[in-house]
Parts: sequence; C-alpha cells; structure tokens
Amino acid sequence: MEKTNNQYDQVISICRNIFSKKMTDYGTAWRILRPTSLTDQIYIKAQRIRSIEEKGVCKVDEGVKPEFIGIINYCIMGIIQLELGPSDEEMPNKKTQELYDKYFQQAKNLMMDKNHDYGEAWRNMRISSYTDLILMKIKRTKQIEDNQGKTIISEGIDANYMDMLNYSVFAMIKIEFENGEAED
Repeated sequence: MEKTNNQYDQVISICRNIFSKKMTDYGTAWRILRPTSLTDQIYIKAQRIRSIEEKGVCKVDEGVKPEFIGIINYCIMGIIQLELGPSDEEMPNKKTQELYDKYFQQAKNLMMDKNHDYGEAWRNMRISSYTDLILMKIKRTKQIEDNQGKTIISEGIDANYMDMLNYSVFAMIKIEFENGEAED
C-alpha cells in the first residue's frame, strides 16, 4: 500500500498544481457556484470521458486525463461549497489552499481505509469502470440534491463527492503509472 500512498500523493501534486494555476488566472470565481452546479460540471467531465472511451477518438485535442483532473478539482470545490455555501466574495488564496489540502487529505484517508479493506481491488478494474461508477455517483448525488440533501439510509452529497474524487485518482494512477493497461 506504500506504492498507492506515493502514487496518490503524486496525483494530488498534479491536481493541486493545476488548481493553483487556475486560481492565479481566475481567483475563486467558482465560489459563486451552488453545489448543484458543481455536480453538473462533474457530470459534463464524466460524460466526455465516457464519450471518448466509447468513440475511441476525440476531436478536441485533450484526452481523458484533464477531465479526470477536472473531476477531482470540482469535487473538492463542491465539498468546500457544502461547508461554506456559495458566495460572491473572493476567498483568500491561503485559505482556499488550506481547504483544498484538508479535503484532499480526507479523501486520501478514506481511500487508504477502504483500500485496506478491499485489498487494492481497484488496481484490477478498467478505467471505463471508474467512469461508470462516477456517472452512477452523479445520478445519486443529483437525486440527493433534488431531495434537498435529505437521505433515509444513504451517505450524503459529501461522501459521493469523496468517492468520485477517489475513483478519478484511481484512473489517474492507472494513466500516469500503468499506461492505462487495464483500460479495455
């Protein structure tokens, strides 16, 4: 599991770097978005990944990797928005980075606990299965959002964001370190 720990940290570094650069370009304009809008952004990314997987080609000169990074970063934004709520106000960069790191660490801790129990079964899955699981989690999240966040027995929106984030990290690990071997 040390290999997974190190690879997860490398994916965090990639995603955090892109998040930081976009924050330099755009500030925290995303703070105006409601969690439902962020869920829709995640849906757009996941749907594009699935379309590329099914068609085998893409017309826009970007593959699935930037889309998985986008899902990861949108999930963290969503969790931040669940905590703080939407705002017209810019959030200071330092606070934004602290929250980003806090939630990425929580997602990693969750993944490591589940990874322990499941014995790294995710390594034998196809990237396309992560895509399908993300799309399923989006449907669940939308249903919970439509129910004003109320659930009877299920986990909440934040847990679904965490799972989508971790499925995307798994895909990134396979893309970055295993050359998509199990992508069939």
